[in-house]
Amino acid sequence: MSAPPWPPWLAGLVLVALGAVAVAVIEGLLSGYLVTLASIALIYVMLAVSLQVTNGLTGLFSLGHPAFMTIGAYVAAILTYPARRKGFMMPDLPEWLATQEWALLPAMLLGALVATLAALIVGYSVLRLKGHYLAVATLGLIIIVRVVINNLDGYTRGGLGLSGVARLADLWWVYAWTVLAVYVAWRIKHSSLGRAMLALRENEMAARCMGIDAFRLRLLAFAIGAFFAGIAGALMVHLVSVITPGSYGIPLAFNLVVIVVIGGTGSITGAIVAAIAISLLGEALKPAEEALELYGLSQVLIALGLIAVLRLRPQGLFGSAEPALPRPAAASSS
Repeated sequence: MSAPPWPPWLAGLVLVALGAVAVAVIEGLLSGYLVTLASIALIYVMLAVSLQVTNGLTGLFSLGHPAFMTIGAYVAAILTYPARRKGFMMPDLPEWLATQEWALLPAMLLGALVATLAALIVGYSVLRLKGHYLAVATLGLIIIVRVVINNLDGYTRGGLGLSGVARLADLWWVYAWTVLAVYVAWRIKHSSLGRAMLALRENEMAARCMGIDAFRLRLLAFAIGAFFAGIAGALMVHLVSVITPGSYGIPLAFNLVVIVVIGGTGSITGAIVAAIAISLLGEALKPAEEALELYGLSQVLIALGLIAVLRLRPQGLFGSAEPALPRPAAASSS
């Protein structure tokens, strides 16, 4: 007699525990470079999963995640920057801010909230657009954020970038926030809110006829994605200790859209698998790029992979579905 499937909460706890074991093994056995690489791969997972909420569930075509990453990263970096160096590096900061030196968690949260506020302001203006019009508008947001940061050189050091940021984040920090992002996205997708988002994606007119407020739903999805993008930016800058206005730009926006499309629009599992595969592939190909002097080879291969998926399996690896939960060992029949 076959046993019933595990309850979703139990399967989730098992997966989180297995992930924690993997993090402990990576931290204990691998070099610092590989630990940082694993952290960046998990940040890609967080970005891809949050973009599934924004794009995959509601059908938006937003490219604005790098802009929200940049906002979250700069706010958190300025707040945690050593107070003894702020006066020299950022001379235009007000005195009350120049003397502040925050811990990582409150700085990250404030950076994410500022990114969310920016998403609400921008979203109120641009989310009435659709398709490639919205894509162009959010692409312009990346450029606007970069230009603003470049010109606020007394606050951000402009094009010189902000170096010497304290390395406060590690793999455990990234893993914890990635688990939270996946949990939030999973709960949204499998709730009435998620079903309303999917209905809006499939047929907006029918969804409106059922009483769904399309604009508010899209604005909520846009803001949730921006919050986790801000967290991802704050974690990234406290991993690599440096940020410039162009650190998170159009190539990153392209990569994230590729991850969503390859994994399957609306599939959280697909986003996780594709994000890990593409982030590790790009790093693994760097020695080959240098040896062959074919810089940009990884981007070409990713683009070819996208074309292949669109041609052979346009719904992506998982479509909009999630794999079935594992079952415990079958009980023996008497």
